[in-house]
Parts: sequence; structure tokens; C-alpha cells
Amino acid sequence: MTDQTRTPLRAGLIGLGMMGRHHARNLRALEGVDLVAVADAYGDPHGAAPGYEVLPDVDALIDAGIDYAVVAVPTQFHKDVALRLAEAGVHTLVEKPLAFDISEAEEITAAYEEAGLVGAVGYIERYNPALQEMRRRIAEGQLGEIYQITTRRQGGFPARIADVGVVKDLATHDLDLTAWVAQSSYAQVAATSTRRSGREDEDMVSIAGRLASGTITNHLVNWLSPFKERVTVVTGENGALIGDTVNADLTFIANAEADTNHWDHMASFRGVSEGDAIRYALQRTEPLATEHEAFRDAVLGQGSNIVTMREGLHTVRTVEAVLESAREGTVVAPDPGPGA
Repeated sequence: MTDQTRTPLRAGLIGLGMMGRHHARNLRALEGVDLVAVADAYGDPHGAAPGYEVLPDVDALIDAGIDYAVVAVPTQFHKDVALRLAEAGVHTLVEKPLAFDISEAEEITAAYEEAGLVGAVGYIERYNPALQEMRRRIAEGQLGEIYQITTRRQGGFPARIADVGVVKDLATHDLDLTAWVAQSSYAQVAATSTRRSGREDEDMVSIAGRLASGTITNHLVNWLSPFKERVTVVTGENGALIGDTVNADLTFIANAEADTNHWDHMASFRGVSEGDAIRYALQRTEPLATEHEAFRDAVLGQGSNIVTMREGLHTVRTVEAVLESAREGTVVAPDPGPGA
């Protein structure tokens, strides 16, 4: 924000649950924005918005006269709420995943694009300092050709989840961040899932994939581990970058052979050995705060560092391919969408 005299944007928040409470905290602290209204049909169980009248629904939120909204209701309600906000001409940030399935995501995306509104999806991991720095270094060529991206997202079962399984709640982060870091979409996925906690939806999944760029990927995701792990490893010809997003740490381990082994150009493999390791000093800004700043700036026409609804739609397509693969036991190519 550069114009200190600008009238603050009027923001509204619908959904005051486990994620909504964090959105409320960040919106109240965000420079250039006034959180003027909150809504949740079940009230404010976490005391996230003291002093605010808790409105009953999205229509009441719109009636408060908002410039933009944050949607943090359960995934099954994203479509109805987002479409109502689009109809009212309200810029909107929708929590991940964008929608429950592909058709709903397509409908939401089209509504915002046709209305000329700023629409974004809340993939908070993209704003983690470790992954922001990882993507920058990869784009600058630090790793050379990218061979493989692996992620591990494991932990205990979250009581907040009632309407989706581990693929739509957790794996969607890894599918999004992998395509974003590599700047390449998924060409195919092969997944295996299981249900161990007595719920209808899956609580553990293993996903092997290949990006359009040729990079291979692997993702281990579950709600059944007695420890919390959030790790992304990108391996390339010059070494590997390891991102720990719990601690916002990024480490580079060089391939010592990359600079010393000058084989003839016909050689099929140059060799790999462990080289120097560097842990980078990062400015550890809260990812959700960075996400809100990016969306505010996009609404003001001052930036484009958001996860667009079109990108969110692509991730929903990949999620559906993962679920189909796990269900059918086959390798699945994500639906590229109309005109692809």
C-alpha cells in the first residue's frame, strides 16, 4: 500500500470456524482494510469477532455494503455463497478448495470472470516464506532441470473436518503448490487411499504423478500420523531444495558432481554426490497475512500475486483425477477442461 489517504476497503467475512477465526484476526489487522461485517449461521464459537454482530447469512453480509468478502464456510457451501457474492458484484477470496467438484468450480470461475471481479482461492502454502523462496530460486535456474518433486503432509486428525476427506482438505495444498513451484500442470496421477478412522471419506492417500514438463511427483498425505510434517523436496540436476513449511525453513544441498564432472556430452548420467548444504535465512512473515495483503492489492489493482479461481479450478480437476484413480485403481489424466 502506497496511498495512505485512500478510503479503507470494506471487507466482510462469512464463516467463523477454525479457519475463519484466523481470517478475522488478519482482516482486523490489515492496513487499508476495515472488517465491517461477519456472518455465520452458527454464531462465533471461537470468539473471533468480539464487538461484531454475527449476521446470519451471505445476503446480510452483502447488505452491510462490502467491497470484498472472504468465504470460510465448509466446502459444500462454497458454490452458493460465492455465486451470490458474484451476483452482488463483490470481489471474493474463497478458502481452498474452490468448490466441492469440477462443475461447481467451473460455475464459480465463470461467474467471476464474466463479471470482471477479482476472485481468488486461499491456498495459504503458496505464501509460506520457504516455498516463495524455493519457487524464486527454481525459476532462476538454481537446480537446473527439475527431476522430481516430493511432498509429505502428515499429522493428526482435525476435528474441524466434516464434509471432505484428506484429498480435498490436505492433498489439494500439495497438488497446487507442486504445479506452482514447477510452473507446470499435472499430466497424470496414480493414487491409493484408505479409510482407517471409521469415516466415509479417505484419511490417507499416496499419490504418484507426472507433470506436463516431465517432472515426476510423489505425495504422502494423511490424518493418521502422531506427528506434524509439512515437507517439500525438489530435486534437480544441480542438487535439491528442501522446504519445511512448519518452520518456514529452506535448505539447499548441492550436487557436488554438477560442477566437477565434465563428462562427454554423450554420457547418459553425470553422477551425483552430496555437496555443500546451506540453510537460508528467511523473513518469517505469517503466510495468511501475506495472502490477505496480496488479495487486498489485487482488489486495488496494485498487484496480481493471488491464486486465481482459474488456477483453483485446475487444482480441483487434479483432485478429482486423484479420487478417480484411487477409486478405480487406474492412472488418470486430469480433465484439461473445455478448449484445451
